[in-house]
Amino acid sequence: MLKWLAAAFIIVPALEIWGLFEMGKLIGGWQTFGLLLLTGFLGAYLAKREGRKVWRDAQQQISFGQVPAGSLLDGICIFLGGILLMAPGFLSDIVGFMLVFPVTRPVFKALLLLLIRKQMAKGNNIMYFRR
Repeated sequence: MLKWLAAAFIIVPALEIWGLFEMGKLIGGWQTFGLLLLTGFLGAYLAKREGRKVWRDAQQQISFGQVPAGSLLDGICIFLGGILLMAPGFLSDIVGFMLVFPVTRPVFKALLLLLIRKQMAKGNNIMYFRR
């Protein structure tokens, strides 16, 4: 696991930098910078808007006595998407938008649920509660 994480911390930033240079060659440096700013602000707005929707849904589910499991997974996806949209780079922006948009989010929710179920099946504690 540590090898994959180390590789990701080296390969992903290198791909992001390469993508920035290629986009700069294609449309120009200032346009690339403006596009990065635009995706950052648009991503922050979308993450905030979708986060509010999920928060309202979770509150409504709780008021009906239901566990807001789907809303929690939505919230995790939106949070991660918002972080990726704030990071400079076009690859992170693509994944961030996919996490934030309600149309593509169910794919990531299913993957996240699968990961949680695998960890629980292994007996790994992935949540800690302090009292």
